[in-house]
Amino acid sequence: MNDYPLIADHGLIGDLQTSALVATDGSIDWFCAPRFDSPSVFAALLDHGSGGRFQIRPTIEVFTGKQLYLPDTAVLITRFMTEAGVGEVVDFMPVTGTEVTDRHRIVRMLRCVRGEMTFAIDLAPRFDYGREPHEIQLTDDGVVFAGKTTSMTVHLVREPDDERLGRPEVTDSGDLHAELTLSAGQVRGVIVENGFAGPARLFRVAEVEQLLHETTAFWEQWLAQSTYTGRWREQLRRSAITLKLMTYAPTGGLVAAPTAALPEQVGGERNWDYRYTWIRDASFSVYALLGLGFTGEAEALMHWLRDRLGGQTDGQAQDAPMKIMYRVDGSSDLGEVELTHWEGYRKSAPVRIGNGASDQLQLDIYGEAMDSIFFADQHGLHVGHDGWQAIVTLLDWLCDNWDRRDEGIWETRGGQQNFTYGRLMSWVAFDRGIRLATTHGRPAPLDRWRQERDAIYTQVMDKGWSTRRQAFVQHYETEVLDSALLRMSTVGFVTPTDPRWHSTLAAMEEELVTDSLMYRYDPAASPDGLRGSEGTFSLCTFAYVESLARAGQLGKARVVFEKMLTYANHLGLYSEEIALTGEQIGNFPQAFTHLSLIDAAITLDRELDARSGAGSAD
Repeated sequence: MNDYPLIADHGLIGDLQTSALVATDGSIDWFCAPRFDSPSVFAALLDHGSGGRFQIRPTIEVFTGKQLYLPDTAVLITRFMTEAGVGEVVDFMPVTGTEVTDRHRIVRMLRCVRGEMTFAIDLAPRFDYGREPHEIQLTDDGVVFAGKTTSMTVHLVREPDDERLGRPEVTDSGDLHAELTLSAGQVRGVIVENGFAGPARLFRVAEVEQLLHETTAFWEQWLAQSTYTGRWREQLRRSAITLKLMTYAPTGGLVAAPTAALPEQVGGERNWDYRYTWIRDASFSVYALLGLGFTGEAEALMHWLRDRLGGQTDGQAQDAPMKIMYRVDGSSDLGEVELTHWEGYRKSAPVRIGNGASDQLQLDIYGEAMDSIFFADQHGLHVGHDGWQAIVTLLDWLCDNWDRRDEGIWETRGGQQNFTYGRLMSWVAFDRGIRLATTHGRPAPLDRWRQERDAIYTQVMDKGWSTRRQAFVQHYETEVLDSALLRMSTVGFVTPTDPRWHSTLAAMEEELVTDSLMYRYDPAASPDGLRGSEGTFSLCTFAYVESLARAGQLGKARVVFEKMLTYANHLGLYSEEIALTGEQIGNFPQAFTHLSLIDAAITLDRELDARSGAGSAD
């Protein structure tokens, strides 16, 4: 167990087509290429012994590791402090852009800041989730790792008159170990180029410093587009960069997280692959990106969403017009398998890749998609004729299917239910379709859409409301609460001042909130088909903040929000959940968490300003 760093002890770097996690001990523990959802090259995070890693650290056993990002960038600095000196590893990935490529570079600059430091360099790739062996070829300018279907070249960063790396060794497993001693002011390094079979070449320090300058400039210029001037600028800027790092630039798709199989409970079986784009996540992203002023990214996501509205996908479950998730390129083959040769993070098996939930019926995605389309329309991103035809087809299907049992937003594997949240978001789908049609004079069967919308409203108020609990409940056959329903006031189904809503918030606080953190639901009271428990769900905590703010409970909302900020890692990143110990668990970093942080901050800012009667921050 001690062989594994904490999930939160990592920073994220990326090039807008894939990404890597770097631990505070200088180890790249996770890297898939050429895309987020491709097989792994380094995956020690899921198996310490055989997952593969690329570690650079001091040779001395006792050191202190710290991390920071260069301000307003995705350039990560890992600092090592020892009695003999201070050294740094500067990690970044030069941005690839929107053209699909198999070649991706990780630059690792080694710097001695003070005194002297000897770095140990251990490079152990494990292609195709550790299933593909490789051969190794060592030269004066680097090393080539060649498998049957993939390859990786490592170039040295040095000056022409430098000696080779000290004592390079090739292990029996085909791994490389070397040592490099630097004095104060010296800079050297390595460049990992995946998808390139060589030969390795020498990079001079000036070349790499130019790459660093270009990468830094890209992120600074991109972030300068932000229009957010509220109270929590630093946190929202980091969240924005994190979301950008999880965006696949060629299509605009946003992965739920760049990792797979990190457990929601250490030792448990709730270990899922999140390297895909969910309709739900993509829809929520539109609000956050437009709220911060990133119109280009929001427009790219809207194009991605509109393409998914266009018709049936092969293998579609339940005759639905959309699947709940897709690969970043828009394809829908997400077959789930278990990697039985890996032990999982801290022995949390099974290790799953692919996602079997992709074939579930989740009715809420139609409301989320329509709500984001409506929101984008209000910001000048309009749907054309073909897009409108797809919307009409989608809502016509929903007219015939909204009153079906489904698996729900949390992708439970315990059977379909009449989930209240699915009905709520179906109401949203019709409501937003009606508004779009009337605003733009588009042809639509408005009478039918209004009839279905009103029928849903009546049904939810009748069957989704528990008189005994004085709260809206998870599904019609239970009195269990569900934090997904926090969106009821956000989407306008109930007003924030409705007595039913205030009593629902009070019931949720009693049943689902612990020290300001919120659970999704109680799996003991509402079985979801899986063993074990889970932590509090960070998305839901931020949604709770937003609901409290809208309901006028600003003091409580701000305290909950500020408490939640203390659970971020040292770089301002969040995973999916938080354990009772305060440890971050689940896939990391989690897009949903950062999206909801942004939404909560924007809403809380607005409500605080409205109460104070001022248009500026405190």
